Amino acid sequence: MIEQLQKDSLELLKQLIGISSFSKEEDKTADVIEQFLQQRDIKTQRKLNNIWAYNKYFDQKKPTLLLNSHHDTVRPNTGYTRDPYAAIVEDGKLYGLGSNDAGGCLVSLIATFLYFYDQKDLGYNICLATTAEEEISGNNGLECVLPDLGELEFAIVGEPTLMNLAIAERGLLVLDCVSTGKAGHAAREEGDNAIYKALKDIEWFRNYRFSKVSEMFGPLKMSVTIINAGSQHNVVPATCTFTVDVRVTDAYSNEEVLKIIRTNVDCEVTPRSIRLKPSSIDKEHPFVQSGIALGRTTYGSPTTSDQALLSIPSVKIGPGDSARSHMADEYVFVNEIEEGIQLYIDMLKPVIKGK
Repeated sequence: MIEQLQKDSLELLKQLIGISSFSKEEDKTADVIEQFLQQRDIKTQRKLNNIWAYNKYFDQKKPTLLLNSHHDTVRPNTGYTRDPYAAIVEDGKLYGLGSNDAGGCLVSLIATFLYFYDQKDLGYNICLATTAEEEISGNNGLECVLPDLGELEFAIVGEPTLMNLAIAERGLLVLDCVSTGKAGHAAREEGDNAIYKALKDIEWFRNYRFSKVSEMFGPLKMSVTIINAGSQHNVVPATCTFTVDVRVTDAYSNEEVLKIIRTNVDCEVTPRSIRLKPSSIDKEHPFVQSGIALGRTTYGSPTTSDQALLSIPSVKIGPGDSARSHMADEYVFVNEIEEGIQLYIDMLKPVIKGK
């Protein structure tokens, strides 16, 4: 059965590579995934370009595991020497846009779902969600369907990790800050210079150290990345705006970090979003321990994914290599997909069949 799943997964991925599926334009790949599942007599649900399904013997009394990956891609960069939509295998590599990020993960999770789909007496329900807009952290991807999926206990998010376990992921806060003074003539000592007021707060962002330090990531990091003020040389500026990039660790929630910042600075602080939360899963979680027992390593991921939208324990894991994501002539090894399917299944067996 697994050999057939591996073969079908490779063919599905080739089909998906051949279809343009930029973020917000994933309708045709959603159609293909929907048809692939329906041809196997699986009832699917759809919202916009998101497709999801549940195992055959879904039981409301059981907890639910989420298997999630995305089918949108970035646009091909100018360095491509191959047709990004030609799914060609050479020297064991399947080339094509989205092959590595995250097509290999997507089809491997679909295969894993199919493996367990009609098995009875599982300890967990399984929800497969193939979603859109991950590459732009859009509102019409996983976030928009989460309320429809029901209560979830934990999640496996498919992103290329060489099948190692990313058990924590940094969150992101982008803060727009405004320091307000009073305009005046520079020559007459008039006004209240907003730049000087901003400098005090910028110095705080530079030097402040949060008391809690993440075991996985170390200290939380804040960087002032943009600053703007003034209109002409002889006018004291009334406002100074600056932007702060905050990489939040699993030691804090985004809301906690924002509260600490606002308590310590005088400027007005407006987050562009608090959606992209830090995430983690206990290293003692049965799925993590199952992966470790199979020789997989654990680490903290510096990159952001749909994992940031989940408020439940989650782990990011999948075939392929994050270093290949968004590169020209993107590829995934065929044997990475084959091994990924086998490893997903082997990691899940003692977890969902052992309850």
